Amino acid sequence: MKKTLFAAALAAAFAAPAFAADAFKFDAGHTYVGFEIDHLGFSQTLGEFTKYDGTLNLDRANLANSSIEVTIDTNSIDTDQADFDEHLRSADFFNVAAHPTMTFKSTKVEDAGNGALKVTGDFTMLGQTRPVVLDVKLNKVAPHPFRPTIEVAGFSATTTIDRTQWGFDKYAPAVGAEVKIRIETEFNRELPAQ
Repeated sequence: MKKTLFAAALAAAFAAPAFAADAFKFDAGHTYVGFEIDHLGFSQTLGEFTKYDGTLNLDRANLANSSIEVTIDTNSIDTDQADFDEHLRSADFFNVAAHPTMTFKSTKVEDAGNGALKVTGDFTMLGQTRPVVLDVKLNKVAPHPFRPTIEVAGFSATTTIDRTQWGFDKYAPAVGAEVKIRIETEFNRELPAQ
C-alpha cells in the first residue's frame, strides 16, 4: 500500500501538461558538493566545492529523457584549512591553473523505483573523462512555499570514484584512492504566468 501511494505521489509530482522537458537552473544557495577521502588511515578528510553552475532538463512524462550538466570551479575547493587548500589547488592534485573546472554531463537516466534514480554520465577531471554513476534520490518537485512563482526540484546524490583512474594518484594508496562524493541540491525554474 505504501509503495502504491508513493508511486502515485511520484507520478503526480512529475505530471505536467507540457510535452517538452522543463529547464531548471542551480540554486547555489541550497546546494552542497562535498567529498570524503581517507587520510593515512587516521581519519577522513572532508571538503567541498563552493562554486558551480549547471542545468537540469526534467522530462516528467519520461524521466529517461531528462538530463543534467554541471560545471564545478576547482579553485573553490574548501577544507577549512587554507594551506591545505592551496596544496590541493597545486599541480600535485587539482592543478587548477591547467584545469580550472570539472564537469559532469549525464548520458543516461534510469528510474530505479521509489524515488531513486541511477544517473550515468561523463565526468571530466584533470582533462580526462570517465563514466560515473550517481545514486540519486528525488526528494521533491513542487512550487516554492514562500516564492509561488518558482518551482523547485530537490535531489540528494552519492557516488564513489577511484581518483587514480583520472591520473589523480598523488600519495595513493596511503591517501585513499577512493573518494566518496555527496551532493545535496535544489534546482529552480520560473513558473509560466497564469
